[in-house]
Amino acid sequence: MSFSDIIIPVIFAGVMIYALCMKTDVFSEFTAGVKEGLHTIYDIFPSLFCLVVTVAAFRTSGGAELITTLISPLLDLLGFPYECGNLMILRPFSGSGAIAIYENILKTSGPDSYAGSVASVLLGSSETTFYTLSVYFAAVKAKKTRYALFAALIGDFVCAVVSAVSVRLLLI
Repeated sequence: MSFSDIIIPVIFAGVMIYALCMKTDVFSEFTAGVKEGLHTIYDIFPSLFCLVVTVAAFRTSGGAELITTLISPLLDLLGFPYECGNLMILRPFSGSGAIAIYENILKTSGPDSYAGSVASVLLGSSETTFYTLSVYFAAVKAKKTRYALFAALIGDFVCAVVSAVSVRLLLI
């Protein structure tokens, strides 16, 4: 038995013992926490549902491939591998979609290739921007998100360029 197998039960038992010592009604506190969590889910569900449907439509329609083809001259100028264009476009929208594209890049180009290295750095250093913004802003009921979205997308683009440049410098 490893440490990781017993840590959760130990933490749970510690919380229960502390609650008993403090004479706290654990069940009522637990149900209050569940009620608050369900309220949060109720608040953010519409944003998440719209995001999931939009990402699915974008992927199946070939929108990412079209955008990658349109910006390929810019990608070539920056030294960014064409194979990673779809990953750069889809990563801000969908983590699972980005993982699928990443696996495809590794299968076709190889993990030690330039495209595989750039994809690895890009996947590890970027964020699912739209998911993060939709969850966080829905949770706090923020209505004006345009500046945060613009700044986050600029960050995603800079991350992609820096990924390509840093991998290129490491391969020299």
